[in-house]
Amino acid sequence: MKHEPDIQGLAPHQALLAQAYRGLNPLARDLSRLQASLDHLRLAGGETYETQIRTLRQDIRAYAPSVTLIGQVKAGKTSLANAMAGKIGLLPSDINPWTSVVTSVNLSPRRSGSQEKAQFRFFTDAEWENLLSTGGRVGELASRAGADQELEKVRGQLAAMRAAARQRLGDQFEMLLGQTHDYGYVDAELVQRYVCLGDEADGDPAQGRFADITRSAELSVCQPALPMPICLRDTPGVNDTFMVREQITVNAIRGSRLCVVVLSAHQALSNVDLALVRLIANVPSRDVIIFVNRIDELTDPAGDIPEIRVSIQATLKSLNVPTDAEILFGSARWANAALAGDLRTMGRDSAAALLNWARAQATQGGLDKDTAAMVWGLSGLPALGQAIADRIVAGEGAAKVAHISGAARNIASALTAAAVIDERRLVERSANRVDAGRLAAALDHLAEDAERKLEQVLSAMSSDLDLRLRKAQDAFVSRGTTALVRHLETFGQEIEWTYDPIGLRLLLKSGYTVFCARLHKAAEAMYRDSALQIQALFEEAFGLSHTGFALEAPPVPDAPTPVILGRTIALDIKGSWWSRWWRRRRDYTTYAEEFRSLIEAEISPMVTALSDDHALPHAEALLVELKAFIGEQRSVVLGLAEQPLCDLDHLRAEQAKKAAIRAGSLKAAYGLLVDLGTSQIDARRA
Repeated sequence: MKHEPDIQGLAPHQALLAQAYRGLNPLARDLSRLQASLDHLRLAGGETYETQIRTLRQDIRAYAPSVTLIGQVKAGKTSLANAMAGKIGLLPSDINPWTSVVTSVNLSPRRSGSQEKAQFRFFTDAEWENLLSTGGRVGELASRAGADQELEKVRGQLAAMRAAARQRLGDQFEMLLGQTHDYGYVDAELVQRYVCLGDEADGDPAQGRFADITRSAELSVCQPALPMPICLRDTPGVNDTFMVREQITVNAIRGSRLCVVVLSAHQALSNVDLALVRLIANVPSRDVIIFVNRIDELTDPAGDIPEIRVSIQATLKSLNVPTDAEILFGSARWANAALAGDLRTMGRDSAAALLNWARAQATQGGLDKDTAAMVWGLSGLPALGQAIADRIVAGEGAAKVAHISGAARNIASALTAAAVIDERRLVERSANRVDAGRLAAALDHLAEDAERKLEQVLSAMSSDLDLRLRKAQDAFVSRGTTALVRHLETFGQEIEWTYDPIGLRLLLKSGYTVFCARLHKAAEAMYRDSALQIQALFEEAFGLSHTGFALEAPPVPDAPTPVILGRTIALDIKGSWWSRWWRRRRDYTTYAEEFRSLIEAEISPMVTALSDDHALPHAEALLVELKAFIGEQRSVVLGLAEQPLCDLDHLRAEQAKKAAIRAGSLKAAYGLLVDLGTSQIDARRA
């Protein structure tokens, strides 16, 4: 695991990037310590725990925290992603207005192996057919609301979209759906072929050839400036015609613990950003960073930025969104100019804005004397990198270190116990072995009992959650219907009535949060009890209570963020379709009945998704973790019980030969593992 890159040996643009991500160095060091401790454990235990050690090493090597960038079209997400990756122009910013590509840039400091590669996945035939038949989420909403004009408009746009795709791909169109294209290299031209809509008049028919049907792009590139691997996930804007992007963005956020909301300095949290607000309202504020981009286009950044900050905070507060999310300001254009080492690319107006901002920041001190480094600092990228690192180190990084270090300490405890057992056999001149069959049966019974109990808890809590969610839905629909009738009785049909669904979202979020908290507590107790029972079985089987064999229960996995609650529903959309729905009704009963049907049809899928796609998979993950932990410890204990019988002279010779190596390796491993993971996870929970 690489950490603290040698800045002296890096190119200028890589040194700037190293500065931005240096906050990850402590986590990279911890992961390196874990790898070193596993190497020592392997030396101490020979091949006995080879499989477990190899699995932990692979877990460390594969670990790459992900950061998802979300925002509106033209907020500058892609330019910012390029700057964050240190790859100018890699991702195209001139995308197809209906492109729905999530592009993941996997950055790794490792040079060995085939690091440069790309994979592009296309929409499946079923996804296309669903889009055409329903018109996407907008089509579904329009169909339920009886908004015929909107539905017809959506269908026309879809027809144009399909025609454009056919024109580009010809007879290959249907055949390509569902395919995956893999490449052993990455460059801007390749990426543009799949995610950027080209202009056929420019003479390059290959550009954007597959853009209409590409669903996701997975890029892996080497970036030696980073202390450890990291994944940057660039999402499409959420305000597309068919709301395909919104659902894809929801899925992308679910796959990352950390979310960077990219806003434009010209319209930070305007009306069209309400979809963004709904999404981030359901993400813990500690996992959200708001980056206001394009301050290079402000005429007076020093004067405008404080006002923009106040405006954003006021907007969030008015929409009942936590206002403690960190708000940063910067310019991807400045950052890319600094990386390129050519400040002339900024333009005169941008340079004037930079000078304005530099004068304001100079009063606070700390501006770098090197021009490129100064511009890099003013761009906001170092501050953004530090904010990202702080959250990764204290959040999922701490959880990863705690999980692996706990498992490594369990292996060290088993190795210590094995040495004590061998020593006892020599001292007592006895080669009697433990009844492994009886011990295995006891462990199997323990596993079955623990799994059954946890399954019962999961089932009861899941049923309770389902009841809570359905009650919240029914209560919201009933209150809405009552409020509608009261409005009609008071004002008639002349004054248009609307109903804010924020109350529903709060009720659903509360129910899900309570479920996750109770589930976490129950799983934590079950994990701890299982560890204590396995330890007790070991002590009883070997007749030893002071062998140093002390099991640590694994940390409980975190629950997925309920981002689905931010999905747009009919009540969120105000406009012509609602007015026509309103005017088309003739009597109060019709209003009430159709409103109830409309809202129930909108809310039910969201409630189902919250249960089926969030709560139940999380419950299953907790059960899988318990089974894996008990299974690993079963192998350890039975491995000790089934040590091969050998004559005592041979055992004495082997002990003498391995004692020094084992003792030294174990001491080194313990030294690396002491306190590793425990303080971090405690701080994260606090």
